[in-house]
Amino acid sequence: MTSNSTVIVRDTGFAADDWAQGFTPLAEATQASTAIDLPAEADPDALRLEGLQIIRIPFASFADGRGFTLARRLRLRGYAGRLRAAGHVIADQYAMARRAGFDEVEIPAALAARQPEAQWLARADWRAHDYQARLRG
Repeated sequence: MTSNSTVIVRDTGFAADDWAQGFTPLAEATQASTAIDLPAEADPDALRLEGLQIIRIPFASFADGRGFTLARRLRLRGYAGRLRAAGHVIADQYAMARRAGFDEVEIPAALAARQPEAQWLARADWRAHDYQARLRG
């Protein structure tokens, strides 16, 4: 994925990709790697988190929830860097992505055209609309 053909979604709306250093596939990562692409089937317990500034987890399909589980496990292990979901994530999944631990979502420009910024922003107040908050309220 190149930054020219993608859009970054954050709680404030659409943004350009501000990560210019690129991503290293997990299989090629070294101790010096600061940004990696982490496949959804990866074991986060076997991952060296020190020195990683950003982890991108690709979603092959909007129906594949393994990336959400992986993000949650990374956060529970103490990863505090940037966590980015990439690929086939739809606006309806944005709140779930944020609750799982993602900081941002990278979507193809074509998806951003079909699901405009307003649809993503409608889900940006992800803390207020979760199931557990509704039960407590």
